[in-house]
Amino acid sequence: MNVLENTIIPRRTFLRGCGAALALPFLEVMQTRGAKTAAPRRLAFFYTPNGVAQEAWHPKVTGHNFALSRTLQPLAPVRKKISLFTNLDRVKVPGTDGHAQAGACYLSTAAPDELSPAGYPLKRTIDQVIADTAGKVTPFRSLELSCNSFTDNRESVYFDNISWYGHGHVARSIKDPRKVFQRLFNVKEHQANASVLDLVRADARDLQGRLGRLDRHKLDEYMDSVRTVEHQIERITKQQVDARDLGIEQPDKLWTTMRRDDYIQVMGDLMILALQTDLTRVSTMMVAPERWDSPLMFEDVFEKPILHHGWTHNQNNKQVLSDLEKLDHFYMRQFSKICQKMDAIQEGDGTLLDNMMFTYGSGLSSGMLHECTNLPTVIAGSAGGQLKTNRHDQHAKGTPIANLWVSMAKVMGCPVKQLGDSTGLLKGFLV
Repeated sequence: MNVLENTIIPRRTFLRGCGAALALPFLEVMQTRGAKTAAPRRLAFFYTPNGVAQEAWHPKVTGHNFALSRTLQPLAPVRKKISLFTNLDRVKVPGTDGHAQAGACYLSTAAPDELSPAGYPLKRTIDQVIADTAGKVTPFRSLELSCNSFTDNRESVYFDNISWYGHGHVARSIKDPRKVFQRLFNVKEHQANASVLDLVRADARDLQGRLGRLDRHKLDEYMDSVRTVEHQIERITKQQVDARDLGIEQPDKLWTTMRRDDYIQVMGDLMILALQTDLTRVSTMMVAPERWDSPLMFEDVFEKPILHHGWTHNQNNKQVLSDLEKLDHFYMRQFSKICQKMDAIQEGDGTLLDNMMFTYGSGLSSGMLHECTNLPTVIAGSAGGQLKTNRHDQHAKGTPIANLWVSMAKVMGCPVKQLGDSTGLLKGFLV
């Protein structure tokens, strides 16, 4: 038997010590005796800027037997747990900056209006609509993350955030992994150099003695994950300290010096910890800002910093198009890695990924033409078996992506009658 006799602990249990708090993952011991408690459903978005290289992205075949395209190849390890959707469109207003619309209006599908004093009269985005319901039972109603390492502030808030509380009110994302960690685990500034696991060690040791074998193993895996994230952040900090010792001035924001893949994966790990421990059930992750014409380094992909936005307007050049495909492939690898990490976390009879709707998408299909038809859209997970997976659904041309957002809201227990230009639920989305 996994759970010691008469031992049940609440789902909302924290390990505490010295002011720090460490939420626990979903354990068997949290289930009511004689009954199975379903793991919660979660929703997260992985947003990439500037559209995609179309030819390499879209599979040629629909249904369950479709072959992964060149860009989608990294999804092979989780292929059976993904769904691909084509011909989903977003509202576009001609004459309004295409990239500002792409990011700021992606999850609301509301039409922007340059005449507004706020610049763009944004409606509530679907993540925040869902968070109104899902956030009632979690410590954090939502978690907004960004992997924007730029410090030059070339663009406005509309290029750098995809989550909005409402008209002109941005749900500003966090860019510093250290601040995310401190927020999630209630680590104060004076504790920043201490391990949160060390701070809660006594409480953890007491809990271990109350758990059965399976739960002890699950708790050990979870705490190893926390330690891994700690070490990643510590390594970055140490590298900067060492540089300072050599006479090199330490940047104000350490995350500005991280490798792109490390930056994305650290933020992905933090998002996983937040979802796994039910600190939140709603999260967004913007892996780079829209447009932002400053060079950005992609280690092990290109030898020097590149201008993603500039490249998208030169796709008639075969070499540039090939390089854009490499960049799309890089982002897909990062998404797939996060999916695989989710799929390795057991929750009841499934995994964290099984209980997710983790969406890969962009507010533009073509960065060259600023098109927002046939948006690249992949969902990993089935929300606890509510969605069909291992499929490519090709919808009628002109189908609003808002229909997908409304359908996802329904799955999350948040019925939404209308969002942007939605016309109803997305056909065939639910089991």
